Amino acid sequence: MKVVVIGGSGFLGSHMADALTDQKHEVVIFDRKPSPHAQATQRVVLGDLLDRQAVSAVLKDAEVVYHFAGIADINEANQRPVDTVRQNVLGTTMLLEACREAGVRRVLYASTIYVHSLAGGFYRCSKQACELYLEAFQQVYGLPYTVLRYGSLYGPRADATNSVHRYLTQALLEGKIDAVGDGEEIREYIHVEDAARHSVEALAPEFENQYVLITGHQPMTVKALLDMIQEILDKKLTITFHGPEALLHYRRTPYNFQPKMAKKLVGTHSLDLGQGLLACLNEIHERQPTNAALAEEA
Repeated sequence: MKVVVIGGSGFLGSHMADALTDQKHEVVIFDRKPSPHAQATQRVVLGDLLDRQAVSAVLKDAEVVYHFAGIADINEANQRPVDTVRQNVLGTTMLLEACREAGVRRVLYASTIYVHSLAGGFYRCSKQACELYLEAFQQVYGLPYTVLRYGSLYGPRADATNSVHRYLTQALLEGKIDAVGDGEEIREYIHVEDAARHSVEALAPEFENQYVLITGHQPMTVKALLDMIQEILDKKLTITFHGPEALLHYRRTPYNFQPKMAKKLVGTHSLDLGQGLLACLNEIHERQPTNAALAEEA
């Protein structure tokens, strides 16, 4: 099928594009910035989600749309609430209208497990609103959707907004880790390549007009994750927790009572957390300039 990945230059979006290409789909990446990870068979179209003409043009003949664009960082969303509404809610609504007009067969929307929570601030609010718009477009116009609620992602191509990437970078380069909370928060980390693969599997007919939960298989505390990083590096790290009062995230569970339940999509195989962390450390290490280059610059 022809599949358009909105926000396909980003962390999860770029892996999503690769996973779709692996399954022989025709992939078009639509983003405001070029993708450094685009494959030769993937077409990259530069444009803004709020540009109706550009979006309508890229959706021509598209059968499926994956939507990953918008503000995805909780801290950034809390600092920019109006921009969060504009990019996340208005942008999604305009995209849904364009998909309806283009006759798209299904929209798969990147949401979050924070929709179950009282944490997450304006980021959570925007995701909840978008889920409601997806439902309404299906009810009013018959536009099929699938909501993909992701857990704690990690893996290659992440940046400093990703907590695991931040922990690994600090540990490797500074010998320390600064973490928000007290370390007892429970997370289910999932490698981004596993998440992308499961997101392709969500194209199956049984997931149409459904909510799909995509998280890891290894519930663990943040403290246990940091201990694992310390063991992998085989060196003593200075680990500082900045207390629950600074916490913008859920502590034990994202779940508050909700009338809508999501199906959890569990694949037949997944990448081991330890191996995934090791691969991320290698990537961070390879990105750093050599000592000789640093000396020459000085």
